Amino acid sequence: MQVRFWGTRGSIAAPGPQTIRFGGNTSCVEARAASGHVFVFDCGTGARLLGDALMADPTKPVSASILFSHTHWDHIQGFPFFAPAFEPQNTIAVYAPEGGRRSLHDTLARQMEHSYFPVDLSQLPATLTYHDLGEGAHQIGGARVVAQYLHHPAVTLGYRVEADGAAIVYACDHEPFGGALWRKDAPPGRLESILHDGDRRHAEFLADADLVIHDAQYTPEEYPAKKNWGHSTFEYVVELAAAAGVKRLALTHHDPSHDDDFVAEIERRARAAVERRRSPMEVFCAREGPLLRVDARGARPAAAPDAARPPAAAHPARILVVDDESNLRLLVVKVLESDGYVLSQAANGRDGLRLAREQKPDLVILDLVMPELGGLDVLKAMRANRETEAIPVLIITAHPDEASIRAGFDHGATDYLTKPFAVPQLTARVRACLARAGRP
Repeated sequence: MQVRFWGTRGSIAAPGPQTIRFGGNTSCVEARAASGHVFVFDCGTGARLLGDALMADPTKPVSASILFSHTHWDHIQGFPFFAPAFEPQNTIAVYAPEGGRRSLHDTLARQMEHSYFPVDLSQLPATLTYHDLGEGAHQIGGARVVAQYLHHPAVTLGYRVEADGAAIVYACDHEPFGGALWRKDAPPGRLESILHDGDRRHAEFLADADLVIHDAQYTPEEYPAKKNWGHSTFEYVVELAAAAGVKRLALTHHDPSHDDDFVAEIERRARAAVERRRSPMEVFCAREGPLLRVDARGARPAAAPDAARPPAAAHPARILVVDDESNLRLLVVKVLESDGYVLSQAANGRDGLRLAREQKPDLVILDLVMPELGGLDVLKAMRANRETEAIPVLIITAHPDEASIRAGFDHGATDYLTKPFAVPQLTARVRACLARAGRP
């Protein structure tokens, strides 16, 4: 496959003399298979240049699949300027994560309302189809495409495209799940040594890829002030990719405030981290323009998350909050009810277990330290009961020590969230837990 970066910037375009080397357009990456089919990862402002290049020979029809990671504006704002969509001989399939507040078609149509753009979505003459994707393996454009949810305040998918014997992973926007990456009682650098199940699952998604294109917007020094914004540090990405046996790693989604010298320093530090690990992985910061050839090396096909789900029920997802802190329950209920969920609550573990058995909610948010019955005991009892064993459980606690985290996952927790948490962090974890269970 051949890969070219048309947009490498995150959040907002940053054109000018200080971003010439790495580029100022927002996210857009082209991957072309040997068959000639074009995969487009995101349609930021770089999509305009890509579209012009694809239309250089107007007599040759374009067959393309656009894979949106999510529909934040910096990832879709170039779509109305994508030239192939304005020619009737072209066929374009457009994909994005299911589970958002609107369908993909509705989101793109709203962006192209006459208040914002002179051409309505329905007026585009190309053959356009719209697909809302969930996790799992899909056949798209003659390739096997594995989609997996990322950790971001909006519902977001990463894509692994396997074609021509090679594997390319695109993962924007994504934030670490846990604080510490490695367990203290195991040697770092191995997948089994990763502490948080979410981080380990993400590393397995990257495993053995020939090229990983990954969000690395922040330095470790910047990240504490940007936590819960939904982006990674280069250090986290390098550590995870090296442990996963990735061949080449392209760091992208550069912060708009980072000029070329700053991005070059990130590249230098990332390469130094790879050398310290004695990893053979090649790492670089993505630049707009150069063509990359991704040769096959016999990368094993990725194991896909379970894609076969029963149809989602018509009723809104029901969430049970079990926590002895009344103010926290009030906050969670207020936030999640505004997102359209149906909430119930319990002030102790014994009542929480009873309500879980009676109501059979779609998700339980469960505190670890509570009177009458601790959270781990509630979790163990739920997993031992056939009626509640499959209910997703999001653990929350103010004491995120390694032993508690490991115990939670060992007893069947779906995810883990540390108090205090920001509202976007809560809503992102809730959406991810529900989406993995086949619920919007």
